[in-house]
Amino acid sequence: MSAIVLGNLSCMELLSDLHDSMIEVSVQNKRRWQMAFATIYCSRAFLSRFKSGSRITASSLDQISSNRRKISPDASSRIVIDVVQEHPLFSGVDQSSLTKLVKEKRVDRLAELGGVEGIASSLNTDQQCGIKGDPEDIGYRQEAFGRNTYRKPPTKSFFHFVLEAFKDLTILILLVFAALSLGFGIKEHGPKEGWYDGGSIFVAVFLVISVSAVSNFRQNRQFDKLSKVSNNIPVEAVRNGRRQQISIFEIVVGDVVCLKIGDQVPADGLFIDGHSLQVDESSMTGESDHVEIDPGKNPFLFSGTKVADGYAKMLVTSVGMSTTWGEMMSTISRDSDEQTPLQARLNKLTSSIGKVGLAVAFLVLVVLLVRYFTGNTEDEYGNKEFNGSKTKVDDVINAVVGIIAAAVTIVVVAIPEGLPLAVTLTLAYSMKRMMADQAMVRKLSACETMGSATTICTDKTGTLTLNQMKVTKFWQGKESMEGRNHSVIASNVLELLHQGVGLNTTGSVYKSGVSGLEFSGSPTEKAILSWAVLELNMDMEAVKRDCEILHVEAFNSEKKRSGILMKKVEDGTFHVHWKGAAEMILAMCSHYYDLEGNMKALSDSQRTKFDQIIQGMAASSLRCIAFAHKQVSEGHQENGHKKIQEKGSTLIGLVGLKDPCRPGVKQAVQDCQYAGVNIKMITGDNVFTAKAIAAECGILHPNQEDNDGSVVEGVEFRNYTEEERMEKVDKIRVMARSSPFDKLLMVQCLKKKGHVVAVTGDGTNDAPALEEADIGLSMGIQGTEVAKESSDIVILDDNFASVATVLRWGRCVYNNIQKFIQFQLTVNVAALVINFVAAVSAGEVPLTAVQLLW
Repeated sequence: MSAIVLGNLSCMELLSDLHDSMIEVSVQNKRRWQMAFATIYCSRAFLSRFKSGSRITASSLDQISSNRRKISPDASSRIVIDVVQEHPLFSGVDQSSLTKLVKEKRVDRLAELGGVEGIASSLNTDQQCGIKGDPEDIGYRQEAFGRNTYRKPPTKSFFHFVLEAFKDLTILILLVFAALSLGFGIKEHGPKEGWYDGGSIFVAVFLVISVSAVSNFRQNRQFDKLSKVSNNIPVEAVRNGRRQQISIFEIVVGDVVCLKIGDQVPADGLFIDGHSLQVDESSMTGESDHVEIDPGKNPFLFSGTKVADGYAKMLVTSVGMSTTWGEMMSTISRDSDEQTPLQARLNKLTSSIGKVGLAVAFLVLVVLLVRYFTGNTEDEYGNKEFNGSKTKVDDVINAVVGIIAAAVTIVVVAIPEGLPLAVTLTLAYSMKRMMADQAMVRKLSACETMGSATTICTDKTGTLTLNQMKVTKFWQGKESMEGRNHSVIASNVLELLHQGVGLNTTGSVYKSGVSGLEFSGSPTEKAILSWAVLELNMDMEAVKRDCEILHVEAFNSEKKRSGILMKKVEDGTFHVHWKGAAEMILAMCSHYYDLEGNMKALSDSQRTKFDQIIQGMAASSLRCIAFAHKQVSEGHQENGHKKIQEKGSTLIGLVGLKDPCRPGVKQAVQDCQYAGVNIKMITGDNVFTAKAIAAECGILHPNQEDNDGSVVEGVEFRNYTEEERMEKVDKIRVMARSSPFDKLLMVQCLKKKGHVVAVTGDGTNDAPALEEADIGLSMGIQGTEVAKESSDIVILDDNFASVATVLRWGRCVYNNIQKFIQFQLTVNVAALVINFVAAVSAGEVPLTAVQLLW
């Protein structure tokens, strides 16, 4: 008991401090004060007995003392105690404080908590090896901090779609005329037989509404499924020392996530380490400028933002509904009521036909009424139906009802009630089948637009090829190492190769006791790492221990190279390593290493020899990567930023990577060409590799001349005048060494010439071309989240054959709709003319509403 009293001295002091001010307070307010402080006292006493459970945060006590100062004697305020539940396994942190820390970008509070290291320690996370990642650990983290999922708005019920169907103008017109027909029929023929026409129209309308509602309901469910698939982004995380791909929904607080260019940040978190990281926060803030992330001033990362440059590791601090992105996404529902351009045009057509029908019906009504009241109509016995005042009122009413019924029939005939429904059914069916054929439709209009595509601009890597890279050739200096033991390479050159491969990479090597070595990263990175580890005996951990990376220039599509500035721990010397497209790296070099490890000057004749080696590998469909090195005094500054030196490097070696063509791609290309669609290959590889792959895939024919304008380089196309581009763009089949800007330029030229253009893309920089194209096709496996969001259709298996399938389904949609329109309009126009002519000439309609509707 004494422990409880001691533990609550501060609370008693608070009571005594306020004793004087309480004297001036009214009796009623005195009671309130007493209750408030009694609650605080009891809470403190209770909590001191269960220290491992809940705690009153410092902010709560601050609030109590501020309330003590601020509450006036006549205030009817309440004192709120903020009790935060702390999980026994994660001491010192709770969800609300972590969320507040990142949302408010509180660098001072982060420092108080011991920085990123302190928070990682509180979350039981190793910054290098990540969390344990076993089911029990994941379960505890989800229990303490929640799951990385968002609350979704309630899905629309079936009755919502029934009501929507009733709002259709066609349906409303038919219902009105069904009611009129029913009333007139019963009036004219009695209830026993008079309900046939009106009742039949009601049944037909009911069927149309039912089919339409069921179709739209199923389509809405399909959109929900597609939404789940498109939101299920694969994320690379480190768990138990192993880099692995997991679903974004499986991310938990404490996870260490690896980010690279084009990735979506999967949760709120803190920057652990990385280089040149810039983030596009426009989805959150609306600001288009990229935000630089660094450990000192701004280590905060927000869910839903996109990585614009660099790479990094981040520590996840908030997931799901605890993030700003989660709150925002929970209020957004994907619109499945999107109208395609064709649907909009057909709805307009239906409306126009309906108006024509009403006009004709009104004309018929006027003609028949004039004929009747002028005595020009006769009954079946040859007697005049209207004889002025001699005709009974009942007979006149019956005759007028019959005339109005004939006019109603013409309106019913005129309206093509099945047209919008046919389009909806066709689009929904084709969308479902496309999903089965590895194409996920993000925008419904793309289904029909793809049917009229005249040109497809496709990437090479991963689309036409398998994207399964393997190093098949290695040149050290001017010597091919094919068939040779790599032990003949000089030790100094081997050390430089180890550094160039092991440090200048976004991939990693994981040593597993069960399956041996596991390589992660892009296919190119994995191929080079596996070659260096298995053939050059590289120990990546040892390389990282002996060297410290100071600055990184990440790979991008413009420069086609990546570089690092590093410092050797042993002697403190500074070194630069470059890796990238062989011609680009060769242009930066002034020397090369020979097989003995000697540095030799790169004369013009030697440079020509290396050019021939690169061209020879490229002609064999190999992707050629070069490594270069330079020792420097230290990293120099340019405009306040560290800059890695480029000129005067020494070439270490060249590797050739084989990426085989996908099986079936040649047939798919031929099918597209036979269907009248031009295929253009746009690639970042050099012109010789591009030509070899294009010939293998059937895009280029073996007998095509080199100088006929079918193969160009990006820089050449870029430097054409606009008139030259417009003149030559149709002939181009292959564009090599292209940048994303060249791809955008080609799309714009083709659209100006009247082509309907489909474009495939996977990188962040492809986004402008994907948006500019009539149909943007992004890659589901290699594609970045930025590319997917800019596209209309996601090709889930990255296969060109799936692009051809999408084209086939697009044409199928068009053909089906054309056939239905042809049938529907033929029937409607014919029936309308027959009924109109018959009504005007004979005063009767030969085709009844029931016959025509059914």
